[in-house]
Amino acid sequence: MNKKHLVWDLLLRKLNQRKNAMKLNFHTPNGIAQERFIQIGGIDQWITIRGEDRSKPVLFFIHGGPASTYTVFSPLLRSWEKHFTIVQWDQRGAGKTFRRNGVNGSGEITFDSLAHDGLEVAEFLCEHLNQEKIILVGSSVGSCIGVMMVKRRPDLFHAYVGTDQNVGPDPDHLSYQMTLEGLRAAGNKKGMLAIERIGPDPSKWSRKDFDEMNQWIIKSITTVPNMIMDIMLPAILSSPSHTIRDIIDIFKGMNFSLDFLFDELMTFDVRKFGLEFDIPFFIFQGDTDSITPTALAQAYFDDIRAPHKEMVLIQNAGHLAAFARTEQFLDELRMRISPLVDSASKKDDVSLQLEKTI
Repeated sequence: MNKKHLVWDLLLRKLNQRKNAMKLNFHTPNGIAQERFIQIGGIDQWITIRGEDRSKPVLFFIHGGPASTYTVFSPLLRSWEKHFTIVQWDQRGAGKTFRRNGVNGSGEITFDSLAHDGLEVAEFLCEHLNQEKIILVGSSVGSCIGVMMVKRRPDLFHAYVGTDQNVGPDPDHLSYQMTLEGLRAAGNKKGMLAIERIGPDPSKWSRKDFDEMNQWIIKSITTVPNMIMDIMLPAILSSPSHTIRDIIDIFKGMNFSLDFLFDELMTFDVRKFGLEFDIPFFIFQGDTDSITPTALAQAYFDDIRAPHKEMVLIQNAGHLAAFARTEQFLDELRMRISPLVDSASKKDDVSLQLEKTI
């Protein structure tokens, strides 16, 4: 999307909101469509729960950012709701949770506190939806939190799906090199000079360097859907559940949360949590992701030990692959994750019957 398209989206905001509201509307006997605050970590936190059949497997998204709420993507995931109950959560410091609690009521934000909150949400979902376990999807920065969650409480989850998987150390500076190549291909000499000045080593970046580098990364993405211009901004502007005030608070929350998490994010190393997992482990990665490079995710995946593991490339996708290629991502979930859940459910039914017999 170019700037003209963005202006057009702004002009058509109300019309697109109405279209998406109609798209999200469904009436099924066992359906669920809830938007509510729940008490998590001592504060009100916002969740949405949507599915045409609440008995279907629960798929719990951990959003990226920091504080980049994925509740705006609900219309994109409408087809998923036939097969899964989709749960989105505005983390501490994000979206409507940030609007509710503000700067003074959000508390300290760390990866540890977000993982702790996430586990509370998972426990709530199991009880609220009468499910023994759920599927966890961690996206981008949310994949850092997701790995921490499944390491601490594997008993809560059928499987982990990392997408836009954040690994941490990038010794070969792959993201930097991909950005440089993208800017060179676009003939963007200004961008090339800017990132060469910043340098490839994130450990030496200031917060200002980080923000500027991200801006140039976005501008370097031209061959696949752009995570900001083609995915995030259109979704935010056309979300029927978000007012202009909500949108302002989304961006305020991002800035607020990054202030807390910047140092942790710059030194994050997923391997420090161990490479042994007790549940099936999947990575669904955009095949040309330059923000969390696919090669880094592959190297991490190769080192993982789990009862079952699979690495899947989402074709013609960069970052935010689940929302760039929603149908391929759904097909992969149904083909690879659903059978595991069905098998586990059958085992649980057999165990229950045996208990009743005994």
